[in-house]
Amino acid sequence: MNQSILEVRHLRTLVALRDSGSLVRAAQLLNLTQSALSHQIKLLEDRYGQPLFERKSVPPQFTAVGERLLALADAMLPQVEGAERDIARLVLGQGGQMRIAVECHTCFDWLMPAMDAFRTRWPEVELDIVSGFHADPVGLLHQGRADVAIVSEVDADEAGVDYHALFAFEIRALLANTHPLVAKPHLVAQDFADQTIITYPVPDEMLDLIRQVLEPAGVRPPRRTTELTVAMLQLVASGRGVAALPLWAVQSYLDRGYVTARPIGDKGLRGELHAACLPSLSAKPYLQDFVQVTRETSFVTLKGVELL
Repeated sequence: MNQSILEVRHLRTLVALRDSGSLVRAAQLLNLTQSALSHQIKLLEDRYGQPLFERKSVPPQFTAVGERLLALADAMLPQVEGAERDIARLVLGQGGQMRIAVECHTCFDWLMPAMDAFRTRWPEVELDIVSGFHADPVGLLHQGRADVAIVSEVDADEAGVDYHALFAFEIRALLANTHPLVAKPHLVAQDFADQTIITYPVPDEMLDLIRQVLEPAGVRPPRRTTELTVAMLQLVASGRGVAALPLWAVQSYLDRGYVTARPIGDKGLRGELHAACLPSLSAKPYLQDFVQVTRETSFVTLKGVELL
C-alpha cells in the first residue's frame, strides 16, 4: 500500500467542517483561509478518488469516504490531544488554579458549557467563578483575587496584562411584538430617544448600546434596570421598554416568538469578549487550552458568534 498522506490537520479539518456546518465557518474555527481549507479537502479527494461530502448540501452531507475519515478522526484526535496534555503535565507539573471573574451578566450562558468541557480535559486544575458581578475584573488580577477576567474590551494602557481573544457577537434590539419600531428593518440612535432602555444595573460605559450608539449621537433615554435576563425580557414583552442583548442570549425566546429582535444600525451592533490574565498564567498550557475550548464550544453552539 502507498504511504498515507493523512495528517492530524486533515482530520481536524473534517471535524471542524462537520461541527461548524460550512466551509466558511470551519475556516474561521481553524483560523485558516477558505482556500487553504479547500486545498486540504481537494488533496484528500484526489488521493482517494472520491468526494468527501456533497458540495450543495447545507450542512454538508458526508459520503461514505468522508464518514470513514470522520470515524478515524473521532477515534484518533482525542488520543492525540490527550497525549499532548499529558506531556504538558510531565514537563510543567500537574495542578493549577483558575478563578474566573466576569463583567458580563450573560456570560454564564457560554461560560458554564466551556468550563464543563475544560474540566474533563484538565481535572487537576481547580476551576471556579469569583462570586458576584465585578465592574473592574482586571483589577482583581492585580489584587490576586482572580486569575482570569472576562472583559468586553482590550485596554492597551493596562500594563502587565495579557489579553486572549475569545469571540465577537451581534447585539440585537429587543421589542414587544406589537411595538411600532418592529416595522423598521433596523434601528438607529434616534429610535431610542423616546424609549425606556431596560438594562442590567451596570455603568453606562459597560453597555455597548450606550457606548457605541447612543452616547456618540447625544441620545440619553431613561433607563430601568434589572439583574435577570428573563425579567428584562418580561418587561420588554409587556411594553415597558426596549432592551439590547447578545443574539445568543435571547435566541430561545425569539424562537418562541416571545419578543421581536431588530438589528441596531445598518451594519449591526457588535460586541466582543476577551480573557485577560497575568503574563505568568498565559504560558500555562491549561490556560491556552481553556481559551481554545471556549472559542470552539462558543462558535459551534451559539447563534451569531464570530471568532476574533
